[in-house]
Amino acid sequence: MASDDEIREAMKQVEDPELGVNVVDLGLLYGVSQDEDGNVVLEMTLTSMGCPLTEQIIADSRRALEPLDGVSSVDVNWVWDPPWGPDKMTDEGRFMMKVMGFG
Repeated sequence: MASDDEIREAMKQVEDPELGVNVVDLGLLYGVSQDEDGNVVLEMTLTSMGCPLTEQIIADSRRALEPLDGVSSVDVNWVWDPPWGPDKMTDEGRFMMKVMGFG
């Protein structure tokens, strides 16, 4: 079974399609759970409710996690509470946004 740390590290391969920064450093990945059969559920949010690219993020998440040892499926549970804000970003995420010209 993959550890939560391994899952979070693998999720750094998944970028927000509009911002080009990974979902972990953006603070969009709120939680990880998995059962003994290797079914992983990601608790995630988006920078805005109307994001049209949820299917791409789900597909990219599956591509990133399914190769991990013990992972048999990946689903995303979209959550809106607490709402996302820039305070959720890691220091690395803030740096990447500044490099890309976002305040």
